[in-house]
Amino acid sequence: MARMFTVAAAAAMAFAVVQVPLAHAGDGSVVRTDKGAVRGTVTQQVRTFGNIPFAAPPVGENRWRDPRPAAAWQGVRDATGVSPRCAQTEGLGEAGSEIEDCLYLNVTTPAAKSRAARPVLVWIHGGGFTNGSAAGYDARWLAAKNDAVVVTVNYRLGVFGFFGYPGLPGSGAFGLADQQAALKWVQRNARAFGGDPRNVTVAGESAGGLSVCAQLASPRAAGLFAKAIVQSGPCGLSVPDPDVQGGLETFWRPRADVEKDGAAQPLGCADLACLRKLAPSALLASHTVFGQPAFDTAVLPISPYVAQSTGRTHRVPTLVGTTHDEMTLYAGLIYPTAILDRDYAKKAGEVFGPELGAQVVARYPLNGNGDMRDELAAALTDRSWACPAHETRQQLGRRMPVTGYDFAEPDMPMIFPGMPEFPGGYRAYHASELPLLFEFPGLALTAGQRELSEQMVTAWGRFARTGDPGWRGVRSLAAGASGPADFVNDHKCGFWGSL
Repeated sequence: MARMFTVAAAAAMAFAVVQVPLAHAGDGSVVRTDKGAVRGTVTQQVRTFGNIPFAAPPVGENRWRDPRPAAAWQGVRDATGVSPRCAQTEGLGEAGSEIEDCLYLNVTTPAAKSRAARPVLVWIHGGGFTNGSAAGYDARWLAAKNDAVVVTVNYRLGVFGFFGYPGLPGSGAFGLADQQAALKWVQRNARAFGGDPRNVTVAGESAGGLSVCAQLASPRAAGLFAKAIVQSGPCGLSVPDPDVQGGLETFWRPRADVEKDGAAQPLGCADLACLRKLAPSALLASHTVFGQPAFDTAVLPISPYVAQSTGRTHRVPTLVGTTHDEMTLYAGLIYPTAILDRDYAKKAGEVFGPELGAQVVARYPLNGNGDMRDELAAALTDRSWACPAHETRQQLGRRMPVTGYDFAEPDMPMIFPGMPEFPGGYRAYHASELPLLFEFPGLALTAGQRELSEQMVTAWGRFARTGDPGWRGVRSLAAGASGPADFVNDHKCGFWGSL
């Protein structure tokens, strides 16, 4: 999904400052930020500026500290590239990286001048808090078609962003602090790019959607955004509880638990000073241990799940949605080969526990295709994603305007390479809505899907401008079949809520 970078190329790009006369700024290619001037790329439709630092490099003594201010520069910085990939291991469709100096963002804005300040949409990428990059999201559609400024941001991942250690201030929440530093950069610099700092929408998908939940719950994010979009990352997203068969726990972890995990890592160090001297490659051995943000921190005092249920969130218009078949992607990865129908009851008992497993078998009957993975995926979608999204809409909606969507386009092309065959196809799998909002080169869409893309890009832009996507309640989004969704019944939220 994201662009590929070598360590050397990204390091060179990160510090590229060239002497370009500001007289060339008449075409809009040069913009002066609060730290210095940047030169981007201008086309007929958009201006793009990449690899702009919003914080100091989080290396050396700055490793595992809240982001520090970026240094100013002289001359004009080359912003014709895109931000590097933060250090990470290889993931689903993602290359690995050892680049720690990665706190950069990209800006896309219409090429034409505007008399009025434009709405700003800040995009937080997904990737399970361990993978992903801002550079993987080509925002030209959202910017040009909506007369908006779109900012895509990096943040530290995994062991670099969500590591905890006893006595370490900010344990488990450095990546969330990075996101806030980027939002503060937007407040200082939006006008330079034609944007309105008073009309900022923070948006994200998957881990990015969960990040939006965290920012809604963070007192430190007050005043940094006016609207929010949560895509496939409801605040109460549930993950398997390792201590309870069939049990679930919300995604957020107490800081003390994250610190305990940090102290237990076999990294050969007895203190933080030693850990800060380790090479990124050594730390990546523990990367995926730290894929859940911590609360009980200054950035995130309470769990966003608790915050939404108790009203301790920023009260801004919010759009909360999911894809109709979220779990087909994960079911295909976890169970890459067919599971026969005759094993349905056994497998359901293993996944949900014996008692609940029997109820799942009764409520999600076999469809006769001989492979029960799609029935299992439907139950997991409803339990872990859809009904938590319904709960998020209900609870947030008590105190602020909330709308929703159910992305239900049944035949989306697969954006992740190497996926195995899945019974009935992957349908509206997790992240399948992204190619309709961002341009994915080489991905073929049908005429109906292109029309749906136009509708969604317009709706996201309208929401960023006004807080209203153009509908009330929850809307089903599918090519030629969009309309009001019977979400609660479709996803059996009455059943799951009764548990």
